[in-house]
Amino acid sequence: MMVPEGSLRVFVALEPVDFRKAHDGLVGITQQVLGLDPFCGAAFVFRSKRADRIKVLIWDGTGLVLMHKRLESAAFVWPQVRNGVLRMTPAQFAALFEGLDWRMVRPAPAQRPQSAC
Repeated sequence: MMVPEGSLRVFVALEPVDFRKAHDGLVGITQQVLGLDPFCGAAFVFRSKRADRIKVLIWDGTGLVLMHKRLESAAFVWPQVRNGVLRMTPAQFAALFEGLDWRMVRPAPAQRPQSAC
């Protein structure tokens, strides 16, 4: 499985898409509906109407990569359906991709060190 690196930007389309769409159709949605550049190296995540399927579109510098996953006995945890896009951390995306509740993934609060030693 491809897992996003820590510096990868992840954008989630909040409205379900027609899952018959492939690379070019999802590029069109990314450009026209989300207003983003599908060739910037970010991951673009799309959901199905039934919420049990996910598609991820990534430009890797040489071509478009399209991942498709279907959960067999559950549904992905998605944000509320509405227009727009949600920015997600790579850790939140990894949880979403595994079928976990990504909303529970939060970074630990960092505290400033008291000394340099």
